[in-house]
Amino acid sequence: MKKIKKLLVANRGEIALRIMRTAKEMGISTVAVYSEADRLSPHVKFADESVCLGPPPSNQSYLLGDKIIEVCQQLEIDAIHPGYGFLSENAVFAQKVKDAGLIFIGPSPESIEVMGSKLAAKQAVAKYNIPLVPGTEEAISDLEAAKAKANEIGYPILIKASAGGGGKGMRIVESEGEFEEQMQRAVSEAQSAFGDGAVFIEKYITSPRHIEIQVLGDQHGNLVYLFERECSIQRRHQKVIEEAPSAVVSPEMRKAMGEAAVGVAKACGYYGAGTVEFIVDDQLNFYFLEMNTRLQVEHPVTEMITGKDLVQEQIKIAEGHPLSFQQEDLKIHGHSIEIRVYAEDPKNNFLPDIGKLQTYKRPQGPGIRVDDGFEEGMEIPIYYDPMIAKLITHGENRQDAIAKMIRAINEYRITGIQTTLDFCRFALQHEAFVSGQFDTKFVDRYFKPELLEPVFTEEEKEILVALAVTFFEKADQKINPIQAINSAPSTNWKNRLI
Repeated sequence: MKKIKKLLVANRGEIALRIMRTAKEMGISTVAVYSEADRLSPHVKFADESVCLGPPPSNQSYLLGDKIIEVCQQLEIDAIHPGYGFLSENAVFAQKVKDAGLIFIGPSPESIEVMGSKLAAKQAVAKYNIPLVPGTEEAISDLEAAKAKANEIGYPILIKASAGGGGKGMRIVESEGEFEEQMQRAVSEAQSAFGDGAVFIEKYITSPRHIEIQVLGDQHGNLVYLFERECSIQRRHQKVIEEAPSAVVSPEMRKAMGEAAVGVAKACGYYGAGTVEFIVDDQLNFYFLEMNTRLQVEHPVTEMITGKDLVQEQIKIAEGHPLSFQQEDLKIHGHSIEIRVYAEDPKNNFLPDIGKLQTYKRPQGPGIRVDDGFEEGMEIPIYYDPMIAKLITHGENRQDAIAKMIRAINEYRITGIQTTLDFCRFALQHEAFVSGQFDTKFVDRYFKPELLEPVFTEEEKEILVALAVTFFEKADQKINPIQAINSAPSTNWKNRLI
C-alpha cells in the first residue's frame, strides 16, 4: 500500500474542485492544471499549487497527457485523478501514468480498453449471463450483410459507433429503404469523431429508460453496487436531470440490475468507481448498454442516498485499501435529484450560450448542494462543455426532493447568459415526471420552447402596460425597469419578472 501525499487533478471546473475538497479532507496536498482560459478559475485558486498547460483548446492543454506526467515528475506528485471527460477513459494515458511510477486513480488500462469498445464490452460480459439488446456481436461493414441482420432483428434498429458516446455515430433506422444512407452516415460520423469507423447494429428500444448502476471494486476482488440512478431526462442523448433511486425500480429489479452490474465489472477485472449503464424497455426489461470506467457527472445523487464519498473511496482503492464495507452494509436513505445547469438556451434548441455571469447567486438551505466551478463576473469559455454547475437536492422521499429542487431553482440567480434552469423547473413540475412515467423521449414528447414563456393574468398585463408607459415616459431620466417593477404594487407576479 502506498499513501498518496500529493495529488494532481487532470481536469478543470467543478469536478476538479470537488475532487480537491475531498483530497484536502484526507490530508492530501493538491495540484491544479489549467489552460489560459481558466487562469482565474476557482479550482486554480483552491489548489495548493497550479501549473498552466497551454492555450485554451483542449488539445493544447487538458489533453496533453505527456506534459501532465512531466509536471508530476517535476513536482514530486504521487497520483493523478482524471475526473471525467478529457483523459479519464484513455487507456494509453492510464498506462503511461502507471509506467511513470505514478498512481492512476481509476481502473486498470486493460479495463478501460475493454469497456471503451462497446463491441468488446458486449463480448466480455456475454459469459456472465448479462441481458444484452439483440444485435450484432462484432463490427459490421458489409452493407448487404448488415441489411440482412437488420431484417432479422426487425425494424426499427440502431446503428452505433463502437467507440462512440454522447450520441455521436448513432443513427436510428426505421425501414430498409433508409438503411444504406444511415449506415454510411454513421460510419462517416464515427470516423470523424473517434478515428474509428467501426459500427454495430442492435434493436432500437422505442420507449427506453436510461438507468445505471454505480459500482465500486477494490484491488482485492471485492465488488459492491451502490444502487441505481435514473437518467432518462435527456436532450441530444445527453443527461440533464438525474435521480436516485428510480421511481420505477422495485427492490427485486434493483437486486437483479445490481448483480448484473457486478457481473459486468467482474468481466473486465474492474477496480475503482465505475458505472454500468442499462437501457430499460416499457415492460421494465433491462439490457446492458455500456460501462463508463470513471466517475460520473451525476455521482452526487448516489453519495446523497448512501452517505459514501465516492472520491474518497476512489483514493483509498488506488492506495490499495480493501473496501471498508460490504453489500449488506449499504442502504438507501431518502431520495436525491440532480439537475445540470448548462449555459444553453432551451428556447433555441438548447444551443450553447456564452458570455459573462453578470449575476451568480447559489441557492442555500437544508438538503441543497451545489457543485460548480464559476464565480460571479467570470466568462463562460467556448472551448469546453457548457455546464456551469450541478444542483443537487436530498429529501426524505421523492416528493420532498422535488419540492426542494423547485425551491432551489427559484432561488438560483444567474444573469448574463441563458441557462437550463427554466427547462428543469418545467420538467420537474410536469405530470409525467411527477408520476415517474417518463422515458428518454421526454423532451420530444412534452417540451416546446413556448412553454417556458410566462403566462400573465389580465391584471398583471395591465400593470405591465402601465410600467412600460412609465418607463418610456421617464426614459430621459434613465429609470431602471427593475426599480419600476419593485415600486409597483406588491403582487405575486413580481417574483416571476425579477
